[in-house]
Amino acid sequence: MTRITGTLLRGIVSACALLASGMVSAQLATNIALDVRAMSLGHAVTADPPGIMSIHFNPAGLARLEGRRMDLQFLGVDFNLESTFSAPPNFGVFGFSDDPVVCADAPDDGSDVCREFKTSTSTVEGISFYVPILNDTVDLPPGPLVAGPLPAFSIKPPGSKFTFGTATYLPLAAGFYRSDDDPGNYLGKRVALERITYLSPSVGYQVSDTLSVGASIGLSYQAMYLETDFRSPNDLLGFARILDESICAPFAGEDNFALDVLLFGVCRPDEGLGPFKNLASLEVAMDQRLSPSWNLGVLWEPTDSFAWGAVWHAPVEVHLNGDYTLDYANATQETLNGIGGSPTGALALAVLGLPAGIGAQETGLINMDVTMPAHFQTGIKLRPFERWQFNIDAVWTDYEEWDAWAFEFDRSSAVTALARLFSPGSTNTRLRLPLEFQSTWNMAFGVQYDLTGRIQLRAGYEPRASAIPDDRRSPLVPINEARYYSLGLGYQWDKDTEIDLGVAQLRSEDRIPANTSCLANCTGVDNVVYNPYAGLDIETEATITIIGMAFRTAF
Repeated sequence: MTRITGTLLRGIVSACALLASGMVSAQLATNIALDVRAMSLGHAVTADPPGIMSIHFNPAGLARLEGRRMDLQFLGVDFNLESTFSAPPNFGVFGFSDDPVVCADAPDDGSDVCREFKTSTSTVEGISFYVPILNDTVDLPPGPLVAGPLPAFSIKPPGSKFTFGTATYLPLAAGFYRSDDDPGNYLGKRVALERITYLSPSVGYQVSDTLSVGASIGLSYQAMYLETDFRSPNDLLGFARILDESICAPFAGEDNFALDVLLFGVCRPDEGLGPFKNLASLEVAMDQRLSPSWNLGVLWEPTDSFAWGAVWHAPVEVHLNGDYTLDYANATQETLNGIGGSPTGALALAVLGLPAGIGAQETGLINMDVTMPAHFQTGIKLRPFERWQFNIDAVWTDYEEWDAWAFEFDRSSAVTALARLFSPGSTNTRLRLPLEFQSTWNMAFGVQYDLTGRIQLRAGYEPRASAIPDDRRSPLVPINEARYYSLGLGYQWDKDTEIDLGVAQLRSEDRIPANTSCLANCTGVDNVVYNPYAGLDIETEATITIIGMAFRTAF
């Protein structure tokens, strides 16, 4: 009975796993919509930094700018995330297979076994964005997220070797919401993850005619928001359903002390539990108003036909603070309070340090310290022919930094007491969540063709590696191994003004067979973290489409 209690109280433990997954998803989608020119060259621009947005891609590139410059970026981003759930042969949880996610039978038809299975599809309805001033999410109408104008400015005094600049941009942004009856709501009904760099004082220095260096500091706002439903289709709750429907049913409405003692009070509630029932709903919001970061870059251009560049994005210490609200379903409340109301159940809970009852809602404060991983990129620019240019970059990100995350709570509660039992390294006010991610290398490629003296055609390709081990895959993180394709056009309006147009698409597909990922579909008693689709086959597909225009001019 205490194991059943433990299964019910995993709400915050599961939420932390989902928040970790969501942050990973957003991090894997970084650099896809920062600068239109970089976007159209597959981000292979370390040796050919794009205007003032050299601030991010290689601050040494600022030294190439003359006078006073201004960039305005206009971007539109559309997220299309889809997950499908299906039942493999012999699907069942402790003998039950009537999971409404994959069972097409009429609800509550009296049968524990599904006679006709279906494939369910989860889609997102639109984009959610967390608004800093309101401290709340805004659900945008279906369609792309449009941002702009995002400004950037630079100045190089006459005769100086220094160029100074600043830019506003979104190095990390992802969010979505689903309909109330979407089968994917157990892995996020509403999610918003963002990092907004509102000021980035930067400098580039011309060391010689061929060598320049640069540095930038980013002053950013970072936020994480999650709203989700919870369920736990494992054998423990399958056993709880048998107790409720087979053993407790004949004694419904009776006050039976002997039964309370023998069965730990599990027959006391009017509504019992089951593996496919909604157990709770959770809302978590955390942010940091000022999160600093810094970048260093170097650029060597010995000839017009060759250049080499490198940039280092230092690891960023993020300190997020916020609150959570956990609303327990009626069956969850009655079962837990029933166990705590019996002599043997209360004794067992006391031995484990768990409370003897819960209310309808639990609230509190939550915070976490997380290091955004270091990033290194180096590349070359080649112009073997007069009209052709080729860019090649190598990209490394230190995701191995995310071996584990720790969440701190303002006080001990039911969920933190449970986390201490199920998560090694946790305490009554601290939850440690193991991740075991791996650092990645990938290449990026860009090509540019000078069609005329005014028009340049561009294309890019970036195959992105996945930092997530196979046993940590989740529909909340639909971006694993991915392919990034892009096209663009540059137009020289006059000697001081350029216009860039670009379109790009990031695609990622993944298959998570039943019982292969313990952040999605592990089965059995020991699926401790969170597996709302235990025993089901899952397929995910993510398509992120970006269009953009940049206006660059002197002023």
